[in-house]
Amino acid sequence: MSNTHNALRRDSMAERVRQELLRRIMSGDLAPGTRLVELEVARDLNTSQGPVREALRQLEGIDLVVTEPYKGTRVRDVTAQDIGEAFMVRASLEELAGQQAAKSLKGRVGELRKEAEAIRKAATQKNIGLYAKHDHNFHRMIVEAAQNRILLRTWNSLAFEVRTQIRLTKGKVNLSQAQETHWEILRALELGNGISAGRLLHKHIYCVPNWECDEAK
Repeated sequence: MSNTHNALRRDSMAERVRQELLRRIMSGDLAPGTRLVELEVARDLNTSQGPVREALRQLEGIDLVVTEPYKGTRVRDVTAQDIGEAFMVRASLEELAGQQAAKSLKGRVGELRKEAEAIRKAATQKNIGLYAKHDHNFHRMIVEAAQNRILLRTWNSLAFEVRTQIRLTKGKVNLSQAQETHWEILRALELGNGISAGRLLHKHIYCVPNWECDEAK
């Protein structure tokens, strides 16, 4: 029991460290190229090196930091190409999710509507952090409703809440325009039209307004 409790405490601390490092990276306090030394981070956040090591491993898994032999760990410069590649994959994943989720969401989109309202409010306030949070919730509900364990696991592994915030910040997206498609997606799902929902999801993700997009693939 003691070992289990200790493991849970380590996991909890690692998550707190991860969130704090994420906050600093997103705010620019940790600029691209900044070295992240385990011992220094641990001292700064008043913890041991174990949770810091785990947090850095997780951040490396979503390409926000990179570790190189003899150079240590540093904050990555996330490029437009990095973001574009991730969202190209996301567009395909969510097109499938929309197709599969329509059956279970037909006539039952109350929770989705709440998130769409929250997205619209965040867009009005021009609050990128809040927009990214509720956008993530909206899309995750659809992926969950697809009832495909592998699809959900793959989607989760790509950490789209973080990637969305980076994309919105770097891309200077018009939030008011970007949020509108959520309502079209919601209506298609409410009607049980999976083909339409899938296409709308793909277009919404692949062609966010003010981002280069040759066509809604």
